Amino acid sequence: MQFVIPAAMATAVIGGALALRVTVDAMIRGDAGGAVAGAAGAGLAGTAGIVLGALDSHTAGILIGRVAVLDLNPRVHRDITTLDGLEHLERSDFQDRLTLVRNAGWEIVLSLWSANGVLFAVLELTVMLLLLGTVNPWLLWLLVFAAVPLWFDQRGNSAIIRADLRAAAPIRRQRHLFDLATDPAAGKEIRVAGAGAELARRQAAAWDEAVRLRLRAQLVAAGWRMAGWLLFTAGFGAALVLVVHQAARGAGSAGDLVLAVTVAAALRQSVYTGVRYTTNVASAGRVIEPYLWLRDHVRAQRTRVGGSAPSPPRLRHGITLDRVGYRYPGATGPALADISVHLPAGSVVALVGEYGSGKTTLVKLLGKLYQPDTGRILVDGVPLDELETRTWRSRISATFQDFGRFPTRFAENVGVGDLPRLSDRERIAAAVREVDATALVDRLPDGLDTELDAALGGVDLSEGQWQKTALARAAMRPEPLLVLLDEPTASLDAPSEQEIFDRQMERSRRSAAGTNAVTVIVSHRFSTVTGADLILTLHHGRLVEAGSHRELVAVPGGRYATLYRIQAEAYAREGRRPTAAGAGGPEPDVHLRPN
Repeated sequence: MQFVIPAAMATAVIGGALALRVTVDAMIRGDAGGAVAGAAGAGLAGTAGIVLGALDSHTAGILIGRVAVLDLNPRVHRDITTLDGLEHLERSDFQDRLTLVRNAGWEIVLSLWSANGVLFAVLELTVMLLLLGTVNPWLLWLLVFAAVPLWFDQRGNSAIIRADLRAAAPIRRQRHLFDLATDPAAGKEIRVAGAGAELARRQAAAWDEAVRLRLRAQLVAAGWRMAGWLLFTAGFGAALVLVVHQAARGAGSAGDLVLAVTVAAALRQSVYTGVRYTTNVASAGRVIEPYLWLRDHVRAQRTRVGGSAPSPPRLRHGITLDRVGYRYPGATGPALADISVHLPAGSVVALVGEYGSGKTTLVKLLGKLYQPDTGRILVDGVPLDELETRTWRSRISATFQDFGRFPTRFAENVGVGDLPRLSDRERIAAAVREVDATALVDRLPDGLDTELDAALGGVDLSEGQWQKTALARAAMRPEPLLVLLDEPTASLDAPSEQEIFDRQMERSRRSAAGTNAVTVIVSHRFSTVTGADLILTLHHGRLVEAGSHRELVAVPGGRYATLYRIQAEAYAREGRRPTAAGAGGPEPDVHLRPN
C-alpha cells in the first residue's frame, strides 16, 4: 500500500495531462468522439487523483500513528529502563538527546513514509520532464531548476537540526522548572519563600532561550527556501514563455501547448510535494540522529556490561573491593579512589563521612549500578562484572534516600520490590510488619488497596510514610545476599529511626544465619552505626579508616572520632544528655548532610 498509492497518483497526473492533449487535438480536428473520450479520461484521472490523495493521507495517518505509538515510543522507553546501569541517566548528552526523542516516534516514522514519497516524487518529475521534452528539448532544463529548491531546503534544515540539539538543554530546564512549580511537595516551600515569581521568570527565560535558538535557525532556513523557490519560479516562467512562443510560431499543436502547461503546473506541484517530503525527512533528522545515538549507546552498554556467571546461593567469604576507583563522566576528579577493603560475609558494615565523600557512589558500585573505572569488586572471589547483572540484583535488598513514589496501590508499591511476588498478599503483609508499617496501612482508607496518588483520586503520604513504604518494599526479598541501606530513614524522627534500625539489625542477623548476607548502612546519625561490625570512614573519595566503633573512637585525632565528637558536642549544646551507645560513648542525634 505504501508504494502502490503514490505510483497510482503519479500515473493519474500524467494520464490526465495526456488525456487533455488528446482532447484538445481531437477538438481541433473536429473528432467529437475522440474529444469526448479524452475528456472522460481526463475527468477519471482527476477524480482518481483526488480519491488516491485522500486515501494516501488516511493510510499514512493510521500506519504512522500505529507504528509510532505502539512500537517506536515504547521501544525507546524499554531501551532506557532496561539498561543495567545508571550512568546514562546522569549524562547531559544522553538527557539532551532523550529530550528530543521523547514521544517523537511520529516524526521518525513520518520521515520513513516521506522518504518513500520523495522517491515517487523524483520518478514523477522524471516522467513529466520526458513528456515536456517531447514538446521541446529545452524544457528538460527544468530538471535543474526542480533540484534547486531541494538543495536549498536541505541547507536550511541542517541549521534547524543543529539548533534543536543546542535547544535541548534549555527545554529540559524549562520542563524541570514547570514540573517543580506544579509539584505539591515543592509547592509549600515555594510559597513560603515567595519563589513562585522567580521560578516563573527562570522558566520563561529557559523557554525564551530555546525559542530564540530555534527561531534564528528557522529564519535562516526560510531564507534558503525562499531563494530556492525564486530560482525555480524563474525557470518555470521561462519554460512557459518558451512553450507559448513555440505554439505562436506554429512549431507545435494546441494539444502540445495544453500538455506543456498542464504538465508544467503539475511539475510545480510535484516539486512542492518533493520539497515537503524532503523537509519531513530532513526535519526528522533532529530526532533520528539522537534516536540512532541512543540506540547505539544502548547497544554499546549492553555489550560492555556483560557477565553470565550465577550468583552464589550463600556467601562464604564476603565481598572484597580491590583498589576500586570511579570518576563520574565530566567530573574533574574521582568520586572514589583506591578503595581496598574486605566486607566479611554475615557482617553489618557502616559507611560514614561528610557530604560528597563517596558513600552513595560506593553503594551504587556494590549494586552494580556503576562499573568501576579502576580495580575490581569480588564476590566470594568472583569478579562482580562476571556475575549476571539481573541475577545479582535479584539477590539485593536496597533502600535509597531518593526512593521511588509509584502512583499505584499501596500493595503494588511494596510488592514491586520483588516482582515475582507482586500479588503475594501474605508476603507483602509480612514486609509491612517487618518495618513496623502496620499502623500506617491501618490508617489508609482502603488498606493495602489504597491508591497512592492524590491527583488520581487516591491519597498522598507524608515523606516519612513514603520512606516506610520504601523500606517495606526493600523487605520483600527474604533471602538477600546484600542489603543496601543508603540513608533509609532520613525523613523519620529519631525514635522511629532507631526502631527501624534495630529491626534492620535483627533482619541482618537473620540473613547472616541464612544466606550470610552483607549489610551496608549509610546513616547521618552515629547512634545507628555504633553497633556495626565494621565502620568505614570515607574522606574525599578515599578510605581513611576502618574498624569497629570502639576501635575508631579510640584513635586520637581520627576522622571518625572527630565527627563523632562534633555530634556529641552539638548534642550537649542542645541541653540533652545522650545515653550510652553500643560500645560506649554518647549517642548523638545531630544530622550530617547526607551523601
